[in-house]
Formats: sequence, structure tokens, C-alpha cells
Amino acid sequence: MNDIRGEPGAGEAGYVAFVEAAWPRYLRVARLLTGDPHRAEELLQDCLVKLYPRWRRVARNGDPHAYLRRMLVNGNVSLWRRARRERLVAEPPDGADPRAAPDDPDQALERALALLPRRQRAVVVLRYYADLSEKDVAGALGCAVGTVKIHNARAMARLRELLPRPEYRSEGVRR
Repeated sequence: MNDIRGEPGAGEAGYVAFVEAAWPRYLRVARLLTGDPHRAEELLQDCLVKLYPRWRRVARNGDPHAYLRRMLVNGNVSLWRRARRERLVAEPPDGADPRAAPDDPDQALERALALLPRRQRAVVVLRYYADLSEKDVAGALGCAVGTVKIHNARAMARLRELLPRPEYRSEGVRR
């Protein structure tokens, strides 16, 4: 299924192997981008359907992971452009306050990410979850590296405000 260079094969078997291996990771990326598990699955499926006819070219000449990440970001932008039915409210809905201490720290992070502007959320997800460099994030979002740095700094400042701070005990430390 893989060729000599360790890349996915260019045939249908290579595509199937890529999808099976990449599905869990990119479903998580899509979920963090959209903030909704149902929209995330739909987004990922749509992107994989669009990737299939281009698979041979992408597998031979490019990086399928980078191509799929870019498709996810662009697809997410298209989704929210089409569905601009969101209404801003002064207070988050019941149960959506990221400062409330949930049982699962991942839930708090997902809720806090959902409150970020889409571009900042995309930068944080690609930079820290997908573990991309600032240059790669800029390439995936189609912007300058400086723009990525600004969005990242603003997003991290906002996440520090939204997320509960862990209590550290300083046993045995004298001041």
C-alpha cells in the first residue's frame, strides 16, 4: 500500500489506507475547528469525498495531510459563511461557561475554543493540536506568518481568561 518513499500509495488502496489511518486525527481537528461533533463529521466526510478524485495527483506530488488540513479549514469557512444564522448573546447558554469546572479538562478546552473567533480557533488547533509550525499554519490558512502570530497571541490570552487555573500546592516551599 505504501510506496518506497513511505508515502501513501497513489491507488485506491492507498486512499483507503490513508483514510483509515487519518480519520481519528482529522475528526478531532474538525471537531475543534467547528465546535460541533456532528458538523465536524460532516465536514470531514465532505473533504474526503472531494479528496478522492484528486487522490492520485495529491499522493504523488504533494503532502496529503497538508492538503486535507487545508480542505478542512476552507470547508469550515464555507460552512460558517453559508450559515450566518448565529446570534451574539451577552452570556453563554446554560452549561457553556468554560470557567465552570467540568469533570473532563478536554470539555473545558473544547468549550473555550468554541468561544474564540473562527480564525483564532483555527490557528490554535493547527498550531498546537496538529503540531504545525507557524509557517505551515500560515500556508494552511492562506495568510502571513505574522498574522498567525497575532491570532495565536490573542487566542492564548483569551484562553487564559476562559479556562480555570489549576490550583498548585506549594507544600514544603518556604518563602
